Amino acid sequence: MKEPLITEELIREHGLTPDEYGRVVSILGRSPTFTELGIFSVMWSEHCSYKSSRLHLKKLPTEAPWVIQGPGENAGVIDIGDGLAAVFKMESHNHPSFIEPYEGAATGVGGILRDIFTMGARPVASLNSLRFGPLSDPYHKHLFGGVVSGIAGYGNCIGVPTVGGEIYCHPCYAGNILVNVFNVGIVKKDKIFYGAATGTGNLIIYAGSKTGKDGIHGVTMASEEFTDDAQQKKPNVQIGDPFTEKLLLEACLEAMDKGLIVGIQDMGGAGLTSSSSEMAGRAATGIELELSSVPLRAEGMIPYEIMLSESQERMLLVVAQENKDTLIDIFKKWDLDAVVIGKVGGDGFLRVNWHGKMAAEIPATKISTDAPIYDRPSKRPSNQDELNTLDLSGIPDVGNAHGALKKLLASPAIASKELVWQQYDHMVRTDTIVKPGSDAAVVRIKGTKKALAMSVDCNSRYCWLDPYIGAIAAVCEAARNVACSGATPLAVTDNLNFGNPEKPEVMWQFIRAVEGIRDACVALNTPVISGNVSLHNETKGDAIYPTPTIAVVGVLDDADRALTQWFKGAGDVVMLIGQTNEELGGSEYLYVCHALERGLPPAIDPAKEHALHKVLVALNGRGLLRCAHDCSEGGLAVAVAESTFGGLIGAEIDLGQSSMRKDALLFGESATRVVISVATGNVAEVEAAVRAVGLSIAQIGRTGGDILRVKCNGETLIDMPVSDLKSIYDTSLERGLNQNEHI
Repeated sequence: MKEPLITEELIREHGLTPDEYGRVVSILGRSPTFTELGIFSVMWSEHCSYKSSRLHLKKLPTEAPWVIQGPGENAGVIDIGDGLAAVFKMESHNHPSFIEPYEGAATGVGGILRDIFTMGARPVASLNSLRFGPLSDPYHKHLFGGVVSGIAGYGNCIGVPTVGGEIYCHPCYAGNILVNVFNVGIVKKDKIFYGAATGTGNLIIYAGSKTGKDGIHGVTMASEEFTDDAQQKKPNVQIGDPFTEKLLLEACLEAMDKGLIVGIQDMGGAGLTSSSSEMAGRAATGIELELSSVPLRAEGMIPYEIMLSESQERMLLVVAQENKDTLIDIFKKWDLDAVVIGKVGGDGFLRVNWHGKMAAEIPATKISTDAPIYDRPSKRPSNQDELNTLDLSGIPDVGNAHGALKKLLASPAIASKELVWQQYDHMVRTDTIVKPGSDAAVVRIKGTKKALAMSVDCNSRYCWLDPYIGAIAAVCEAARNVACSGATPLAVTDNLNFGNPEKPEVMWQFIRAVEGIRDACVALNTPVISGNVSLHNETKGDAIYPTPTIAVVGVLDDADRALTQWFKGAGDVVMLIGQTNEELGGSEYLYVCHALERGLPPAIDPAKEHALHKVLVALNGRGLLRCAHDCSEGGLAVAVAESTFGGLIGAEIDLGQSSMRKDALLFGESATRVVISVATGNVAEVEAAVRAVGLSIAQIGRTGGDILRVKCNGETLIDMPVSDLKSIYDTSLERGLNQNEHI
């Protein structure tokens, strides 16, 4: 095939601006070849280069004594003691999942798993954060089913449990769904592997599936907003095979265990291009490739296609000459291709040959670490002040608290996700201690007494109303959920989902959210060790709400003390840690019951949050807590109701005397609050510990019976059988999917 001429139209089709193309010519000292144009196109895409976000991501805290590897590698790594480390990261597969939901979500799972075992870690648990448009829309029902099936199909087949996550449905995601996937693995501290092409003369070995034409320009597509032709981009979506990935995982871990690998990199976004250039760039060496040696599954492929293909289940390895045959034999044993396709160079260039003829010759750092960085203009939206104004005088106080509670329990942001979780094998590997449904998932760390706790969270409505406060709230809630399991929050990985960064208002949202994450992580001492940025999440100019999804991982020193959110028996004292204020701005109650999304999110003090997390961990370590559940969407009434569902154990709640609006008291979402249950004999000790760290605590009731009854000012506001409330909670999502009703 004759290469096309490099024209202005072709340059534009590759997503390069005239200035960027001029920079390409300056770097090369000549016009690029077609293959080189493709390489610059994908590596300088927003998805790979972070050209609009990198400047601001530098603000995030990334170091702590327990951080072994921060951002810049395939995944972040923290020390968890006992000679072990936890390796984790979160990634997005938003655009592909909107176009082809099953394969988009499945390959998203496959990609994040490879990021983990590339570091030498065996994946042990996955989470996800999913956002759809209203499920009254038949297409979003289709997307919902396809995405969930894709996650289940890939994760279940490879044998990695999916142990939790979150799901939201909102009109802002009607044109751009979000599929964010997280995985954590365990590795010995002295067996961590890195994606660097070190050792001039070492061999470059291609391992895994053959290369096809699927996924070409996938990262370029992920760096563009949708127009009416989104379905025409199906060829950009990769096709995954979890059974091959399982073989690849085992082969890689075996080769690592035998010390046969010098460096390793997953061929994910941008395929062979990103893996080779990033490995060369990190090591400041170089890589020389001979593409005619690459195993292909499609006839007539040219260098451009081979370099840009995003075929799944492939790895690039750096191996010493003397270990070549042993390594290849391991991959053959696992029925996988493993062939030498090049060597490590010493002059800093990525050289790509095709049957001995040069197809590309580029300084590796110029397409990896030295990609363009932009300081985009930012501007506070002109309607932000109006958006933040909330006049409650025109909104009647709740007259029917029963009805409001039932509506909230039916909301997809709150309702049970068991319909989804039951499709995931969350018990495979037999390490899952706390299954999906509680505040945080907990998995045992084999060979130790410890466990890992993890949670993923983001209230995008808060972030739309105030991206700074919303981002702080996301970090604090994820960490609070981990602390409610009894674990100490240690580190963060994020997935920052926003609209078009070339719009100043979107850039303002992004910058303020990053600053919020920074301030929260500094206060909580939870550094950001890995993450992902997904921009251009908008269709025909309509952007999603800013959605900086946060995952927090923590360590529980004694796995047998894992805490859940459910009441454990009758006669315990129910207590509320934290202060309830008259705050309804951005609440699920205002949205569900009054169709309002206005005001400011609840005020939040990260220093108080840190104190809350520490005291929860300390109290649980002393065996003083029976359950703990954070107050988030739906407020105190929903938190107490959810606490009754585990064993259908009711509660008598009395909120005493209050001049506050009843809806704010019951359904307001004031931050830094946790509902706990405590044995009667431990109440005084718990109260003293909480007050000693400067937090308020109040006895608000007792567990028992099968009724949830809530009183205030002597008036019974809620009086319902727990079984009736749980039925609404359990069945609402399924009803929404099966009927043409808006949920």
